[in-house]
Amino acid sequence: MSYYESRINTRLRNLVGFTLFFASTFSVLILDLATSGKGGIGPYIGVCLLAACFGIADAHVEGGMVGDLCFMCPEFIQSYFAGLAASGALTSLLRILTKLAFEKSHNGLRKGAILFLAISTFIEFLCIFLYAIYFTKLPIVKYYREKAASEGSKTVSADLAAAGIKTMPNDQEAQDIKEQQRLGNQQLLLENLDYAADLFLIYVLTLSIFPGFLYEDTGSHQLGAWYSVVLIAMYNVMDLISRYIPLVKWLKLESRKGILIAVLLRFLLIPAFYFTAKYGDQGWMIFLTSFLGLTNGYLTVCVLTVAPKGYKGPEQNALGNLLVLFLLTGIFVGVSLDWLWIIGKTSF
Repeated sequence: MSYYESRINTRLRNLVGFTLFFASTFSVLILDLATSGKGGIGPYIGVCLLAACFGIADAHVEGGMVGDLCFMCPEFIQSYFAGLAASGALTSLLRILTKLAFEKSHNGLRKGAILFLAISTFIEFLCIFLYAIYFTKLPIVKYYREKAASEGSKTVSADLAAAGIKTMPNDQEAQDIKEQQRLGNQQLLLENLDYAADLFLIYVLTLSIFPGFLYEDTGSHQLGAWYSVVLIAMYNVMDLISRYIPLVKWLKLESRKGILIAVLLRFLLIPAFYFTAKYGDQGWMIFLTSFLGLTNGYLTVCVLTVAPKGYKGPEQNALGNLLVLFLLTGIFVGVSLDWLWIIGKTSF
């Protein structure tokens, strides 16, 4: 999708992604109800396949939306990624509420999961209509899409048509000429290799610790069964708060070298987490987890709001897709490295 982004109908891509999110979430709920939550190899394979569907849906939506928003104002990128963090905070809130509501009831964990999946399915259903109808017709969105089309972008044609704006044949010819004049993906990547590396390293570190390490290495603490729930909630809340910090101009880090140095310094969190898990108490672990979330959200928004500046609409769309590719690659590598924490643990 990153390679062929200039030929892909972004509207269709995002709608397919949102629909797949809805269908997959609903299918997890149906799978549990159909099997009465009994588990087994069949339901396990089903859940694995649905998890893969979530990954495919995310590739459609995240790359498509970021590419789309990159040729709009930076505040849109900030808002979108704050929304991603808000979903994590909402997930933690729902987990806390369902744990409180069903903790002492029979099969409480399953009941909480069913309620969570039902709410999630409804939210995903809303996303389809919000994107298809409301977002497309916002005046500021139409303005930026028309501007991108005038600079040679073909990915916005379907969205403009949905908003009632048609491109004339002469406009199409002009788009073709301007499309040929834009920077290629390879050149864009070479010019922004540091930003791509920043996102890769941010998420390699974050996902190598969160959430796997926090669940596997929590030990015995005063919070008991609530300990991991509190840790995840603190990470998500601080991740959300930090994504609004760059809106304050003097707090926003825009220096390319400064961002790279901050990203590399985050790797000091690995020994910090290791020694805290071994010798520290729950207070220090909660502090470190909060700091992990704080730096993750802040640096993500800094990179993605600064990188597209100075490029034309089609180039910004392509760059947005490339940066998301490196972000998701970082997530994949980070999750893979997460297994290193359990080496030598006989309890696994």
